[in-house]
This record gives sequence, C-alpha cells and structure tokens, in this order.
Amino acid sequence: MITISAGNFLIAFIAAMGIPSAIMGFIVWKLERRISKQEKVAEDRDAAREKMLLLVIQSSSAAIALGEATAKAVQRIPDAHCNGDMHAALDYAAKVKHEQKDFLSAQGIHALYD
Repeated sequence: MITISAGNFLIAFIAAMGIPSAIMGFIVWKLERRISKQEKVAEDRDAAREKMLLLVIQSSSAAIALGEATAKAVQRIPDAHCNGDMHAALDYAAKVKHEQKDFLSAQGIHALYD
C-alpha cells in the first residue's frame, strides 16, 4: 500500500485544482481576445459603412444641385424651348432635396435623444 503524507497530499490537491483553473483561465482569456478583435472589426465596418452612406448622400445632393444648375442654365438660353418636363423636373428635384434634408434633420434630432 502506498502511503501519502499530508504534505504530499496537499501539494497534489493544489496542483490538481490549479491545472484545470489555469487551463480555463487561458481559454477564457483567448475567448475574450477573439471577441474584442471581432468587436473592433465590427466597429471598423460600421464606421466605413457610415462614411460610405455620408458620401452617397453628398453625391446625391451634388447630383441634384448639378441637375438644377443645368436646367436653370438651359432655361436662360434665349432660343431654348423648354417644355413642361424641365419645370416639372426642377420642381421634383427641389421636392426631393427638401425631403432628404428634412429626413436627415429628423434623424439627427432622433439620434440626440437616443
């Protein structure tokens, strides 16, 4: 029969308890690192998406402004015969521009209170 002294038993018990705890600690640490990396990637992706959306809105506004300027320039040409389509397009562009501005303003106010 093998006899184990109380000191050896205590050391074996501490080692047996410490090894699984250390392994679990390492696993949890690795998981936390992986999660934080994924959160960073998601934050970067959201920032890029937000910037792209801003650029799309700016390009839409620029296209409307260019269309309005072109239509107004054509209307000022003395021999140009503008039909009702030109006036309707200008009215529509102004309507869309104001709706976009109102929507973005509402979203900005909503974001302030959330």
